[in-house]
Amino acid sequence: MHFPVSGVDVLPIIPPMAALLISSLTASAGVSGAFLLLPFQMSVLHYTSPSVSPTNLIYNIVAIPGGLYRFIKEGRMVWPLTWSVVIGTLPAAFFGAWIRIRYLPDPKTFKFFVGLVFLLFGYRMLSDVMGWNKKVKERNKVMQDKFAEQVVKLKVENFRRIAAGLPAEAVVKTKFISGKRIEYEFWGETYSFGTLSILAISFIVGLIGGIYGIGGGSIIAPFCVAVLGLPIYTVAGAALACTFITSIAGVMYYYILAVSGIADGAAVIPDWMLGVLFGVGGLLGTYVGARLQKFLPDRVIKVLLTILIMFVATNYISQYLLN
Repeated sequence: MHFPVSGVDVLPIIPPMAALLISSLTASAGVSGAFLLLPFQMSVLHYTSPSVSPTNLIYNIVAIPGGLYRFIKEGRMVWPLTWSVVIGTLPAAFFGAWIRIRYLPDPKTFKFFVGLVFLLFGYRMLSDVMGWNKKVKERNKVMQDKFAEQVVKLKVENFRRIAAGLPAEAVVKTKFISGKRIEYEFWGETYSFGTLSILAISFIVGLIGGIYGIGGGSIIAPFCVAVLGLPIYTVAGAALACTFITSIAGVMYYYILAVSGIADGAAVIPDWMLGVLFGVGGLLGTYVGARLQKFLPDRVIKVLLTILIMFVATNYISQYLLN
């Protein structure tokens, strides 16, 4: 099948199947899969024009509601974190889209930029997984021990059934909100972070997300886990919600840039047909990934996210340096 906007020729079953596989693996970590879908489009489908970024955002818009529904239903949404991230990322996403069109239209340079960004966050995730930060390591151990105890308990009660490590009562409860600090409780533990710090990092994330076409969730998730020390179970829903809202804004920004002439003739109009096909597979995949999260130890989710991020980072940087 030929997609005239992007110029891609591919069987119509391939985009949804690729998105289903990718999003099923990544949604448990609060990542829609867009950051891996972009390399697939560029390297496998050879879709390298700037319009690949807004096409990727369309995938997010269609795919994310599946996973978001599960996180909201199971009470694992930190709404103050969600809205703080959205407020920070929305204005920055516009500038990111403009930078992508004006200064990073070349696929080779763009991939190198992406590689550097993911190398930074991959290192922070690796630090968390390996326990190099003593404070974060101690906090992680508390959650890991609780998860393991819950699995053992349920296996005894439900012989030979797959046991979920998160009980029904493991839900997010907001305790305190101010201009300086946000505090919430999850599974008997209290977590907090600075309001201004999350707004500042969200602006940077929005800038990068607007350039890359990923909405920012795949960047904010590892930051919240590795730097702020928040549990992945509570970060995932907020990251997906942020990605969903900023992706809608991102598509609008690209259209504004195209209509206003700022794009200077560059191909920035998204391929809606291709984006929706990816989104259909992602819709099911994010639901499955979010559903599976409570069955997975947080270390497993973090290791998976670290591997995916480092793979993309090293692949893109090596392509730039060796070619």
